[in-house]
Amino acid sequence: MKRRGKTIATKFINLDDHKRRKILNAAFREFAEKGFEQASTNVIVKEARIGKGMLFYYFKNKQGLYEYLIEYTLDVIMKDYLQRIDPSERDFIKRFKHAARVKMKAFLEHPDLFRFSGTFMLDQESIPDRLKPRMEQLQEMGNKIMYENIDYSLFRDDVDVEKAFRLIRWAIEGYQNEMKQRLDGANFATLDFDPYWKEFDEYLDVLRKSFYS
Repeated sequence: MKRRGKTIATKFINLDDHKRRKILNAAFREFAEKGFEQASTNVIVKEARIGKGMLFYYFKNKQGLYEYLIEYTLDVIMKDYLQRIDPSERDFIKRFKHAARVKMKAFLEHPDLFRFSGTFMLDQESIPDRLKPRMEQLQEMGNKIMYENIDYSLFRDDVDVEKAFRLIRWAIEGYQNEMKQRLDGANFATLDFDPYWKEFDEYLDVLRKSFYS
């Protein structure tokens, strides 16, 4: 990651993985719950169990930490979500199903990060100017991966395909959000996801019958 032509937070990147994750997750939670203005570095260091001087040893100030979190989040979304979606699948519902599974897997690996991502993606004015091109690139890539090279012939002739795209996306994203709420606090290491994915497939069958010929 670059900042003014220099590598930022090199010492933080080289920190012990367990300690680094504790700091990141504490910061993700605090900024996600309170936003930049109200977030407290005192709360972050207390939850991460480090001294405040250590936090500012890695990051110059609160703004530097916040920008690092955004940049780190964009990298994870690109690497652990978008780049794992198969754009060769031309059936829109199948492609979105695959994307939903990839996204859920990424969420389970980085729950605090994805909660934090929702705050700046909904309020893009909070994104520093230097990172806005990265955000735009990410959104452009996401749209390309999800909507390009779709087989329109699968849809019924009387269906407005663009509206169908939105309805299918809203339905799948709504199910994902409900699933996250239902699984809140669960032990993911021992949880059997098969019944949830079976239920998910049943909803997708309803969408196929509604929109496909």
